[in-house]
Amino acid sequence: MTTNRLLLGPGPSPVDQRVLRALSEPLLGHLDPEFLRIMDEIQELLRYVFETRNRLTIPISGTGSAGMEASLVNLLEPGDAAVVGIAGVFGERMVDIVERSGAKPVAVRADWGRPIDLSLIEEAVANSHPAVLAIVHAETSTGVLQELEGLADLAHRHGALLVVDAVTSLGGHPVGVDAMGIDVCYSGTQKCLGCPPGLSPITFSDRAMERIHARKQKVQSWYLDVSMVEKYWGADRTYHHTAPVSMNYALREALRMIREEGLEPRWKRHERNHRGFVAGIEAMGLEMFVSRKNRLWSLNSVRVPEGIDEARVRVRLLERHGIEIGGGLGPLKGKIWRVGLMGSGSTRENVLLVLEALRESLEFEGKVCPSGVSAAERVYFP
Repeated sequence: MTTNRLLLGPGPSPVDQRVLRALSEPLLGHLDPEFLRIMDEIQELLRYVFETRNRLTIPISGTGSAGMEASLVNLLEPGDAAVVGIAGVFGERMVDIVERSGAKPVAVRADWGRPIDLSLIEEAVANSHPAVLAIVHAETSTGVLQELEGLADLAHRHGALLVVDAVTSLGGHPVGVDAMGIDVCYSGTQKCLGCPPGLSPITFSDRAMERIHARKQKVQSWYLDVSMVEKYWGADRTYHHTAPVSMNYALREALRMIREEGLEPRWKRHERNHRGFVAGIEAMGLEMFVSRKNRLWSLNSVRVPEGIDEARVRVRLLERHGIEIGGGLGPLKGKIWRVGLMGSGSTRENVLLVLEALRESLEFEGKVCPSGVSAAERVYFP
């Protein structure tokens, strides 16, 4: 029996009992007519969450990184240029995949903790004539929310396709695939969707599928070649690989819960719990890492106070309070904590719990902080 933890890190996030029960349902074959009906329901529910009418809207068998790889290796051929926005770990990972596909990355960088300047993106696209413009909507390594408005128009004017990483935003922030003109958007089940890790929801526009079907060379990856995978999820039902049946059960239940709650109420819940957390943090005399207008609601990055060993605080939170939060990555190692308030984990109760546990852990390290609970409560009960 594993230890019960309150998962308030960068993911995975807490999973509702309804979703866990769905995981234990009896297995069906991956070509069983009943499972095929479940697949159809999942596609419709994913279209609702992505806010799209795209025909090919499916869960890739793999985590969010599989979605990232699928989106890039299907669209890019050797010699293509790809403009990639980099403001954290996951932009860097996109560049690595672009290089492995034989394409040429054109990096547009921002300091970690800041969004990418849209004028720099425009300049890079105009100068490089790329096949793809790829950007991270919700940078999990920093807590930054990137503006997407206007990027699709920019990409399409120059013959490029827009690829968006919504791993930590889908289900917790508006994404609006069709309204934003996004060509490929992918996510992960273990963040705001409130499901265990293991699938990567992804959606391809008709424009993107036309590009894929017109390729001169085969897709680098056999497993992630959506020209074959689409035949399993479409009318042909052609076997490609064995689908993770139980994970699809879980995703269906998680998506049903999202539809029951409604997208706008769900976004508002994530925003309100984020605001409660921030109010508490600031009342404790601590600072958020990202400026107010660029903050994610789902992933909150907090500056580590001077003289505090951030890793020891995290260990105490885990061992004494059973709460997991994340530390910084790369140049932010030792400098920030990353607190996830995602999916079923985004609740008032969890906000108050983590605020008080963090205050106690800092006090144990010698930094006395006032309680942030009252300030957080004023967000909920103004």
